[in-house]
Amino acid sequence: MALRFDDSLETVLAGDVQSPFGAQSAWRQIVDLIGRGRVAPDHRALHLLETLRHRVPIAVREASVRTVEWAAAPAALVRLLVLDALPIALPILRGARMADADWLALLPRLTPEGRHVLRNRRDLAPVVQHGLEAFGAADFVLKDQRVAPAEEGENQAGLFAVADLVARIDAHWQARQHAQPGTRPLPMRASDFRFETDAAGIVRWVDGIDRAPLIGLSLDLQGMASGSRVDGVATGAFRRRAAFSNARMTIEGESDAAGDWLISAMPNFEPLGGRFCGYRGTARRPRMDERAEPLRPSPVEPDLLRQLVHELRTPTNAIAGFAEMIEAEMLGPVPPEYRTRAAFIRGQVRELLGAIDDLDLAARIESAALALVPGTVALRGLLSGIVADLSELLTLRGSALHLPEEEALVSGDPRAVERLFSRLLATLASASTQGEGLHIRFVPGEAGMLSIAIDRPRALRDYPGDAILAIDDEHAEDLALLGAGFALRLARNLARELGGSLTIASDCLAIQLPIADGPARACVQQS
Repeated sequence: MALRFDDSLETVLAGDVQSPFGAQSAWRQIVDLIGRGRVAPDHRALHLLETLRHRVPIAVREASVRTVEWAAAPAALVRLLVLDALPIALPILRGARMADADWLALLPRLTPEGRHVLRNRRDLAPVVQHGLEAFGAADFVLKDQRVAPAEEGENQAGLFAVADLVARIDAHWQARQHAQPGTRPLPMRASDFRFETDAAGIVRWVDGIDRAPLIGLSLDLQGMASGSRVDGVATGAFRRRAAFSNARMTIEGESDAAGDWLISAMPNFEPLGGRFCGYRGTARRPRMDERAEPLRPSPVEPDLLRQLVHELRTPTNAIAGFAEMIEAEMLGPVPPEYRTRAAFIRGQVRELLGAIDDLDLAARIESAALALVPGTVALRGLLSGIVADLSELLTLRGSALHLPEEEALVSGDPRAVERLFSRLLATLASASTQGEGLHIRFVPGEAGMLSIAIDRPRALRDYPGDAILAIDDEHAEDLALLGAGFALRLARNLARELGGSLTIASDCLAIQLPIADGPARACVQQS
């Protein structure tokens, strides 16, 4: 039978502990070896830890202790570590497992803060909890930090009761309530922090921000609509015990931690047993291009659209002018093929300019910048010209638009009225099918209003009510409906600007516009 001798501890004890690096290395190795039960708690090793304690930085000691927080360290090492500063004692006090007699012997040597940590544990035996209760009178009396002149025979380092503390807190809140609102400065927003969770996914340690808003937050929150929360990326990774990156976290409140964060973390497992211990991770503020909340519409958005329209119109007009010069042979003789191509380009540019004008009109309506000139419009003559312009399209579709016999006069900006009906009739004509005839009728409406009813094409009758305004142009099966939703919404908004409305019935679309008054009617008839 082969015998094995583990000389790891002897190697550490024989190493150099005089240099700062050697002292830190020896501390970490001894804590790890004894804390994980690889070697027995040798008195020489414990004495060396006592000697090195004040030479090893507190950050190094704290990091080494966190690695053995849940490793069931022996009682001798626990006694040594919990008597250190609170950041080093805290991880051990949360996870140490000892016999009841060892706990009772250790309680008198702990600080009030250390005993407070133990009071929050629910796994200690009743005899240990009873021992903690015996220290309640001493632990809940705080040292007086007030500076006051001491009288003769009075001890300046006295104690004050909890009632005194409550009175001071009450006075503080009353002072805040009487203070003017807005005088309290907001804390500076932190840019990053580190955190650790336990095996249940609950944040137990935070560094870099105010701890209060984050301690106790769970990675396993489900569907929280308000309050501090994390998104499903972190929740799903936690349930798989997997790493995650750039999960979103929202912290409510007014502390330096308030706001949105992107968190990344790695799972932590015990080296020996492989038991999941929790997560260790970092958090940072998201960049502007990484923000997840829906963007709020900006009041300058329509102005930006109008600027874009201007940038589009300038090169488009240049293309149209150059194509017209080629077609007219203003720069010299041009072969017929190039002239035909230039004419085709000019026609396409004319349609593109019409779409640009629609965008500009929509932007002006949205930004309340549409300037209207009052006037009177004879509808039949206007509609007759529009139908004549649509003759080629109607011939292509094999359909027709039938005008009313009578004349009607409405009040409004002539250019806006013409734009309204040209876009509406072009959209309906594009949606018409072979042999379909769309009738236009003038119907008296409410007081002072005229209703211009136009039959709905069969292709648009499948959209009930206002659903016709939300036609999905990108997924329309019939290319003839491309842009129909936008054009109808533009017509509706333009009719509202003219003081009317657009009504959608099952068999027709009706535009209501104000009827021209008597003097204006006479003026138009005379002209």
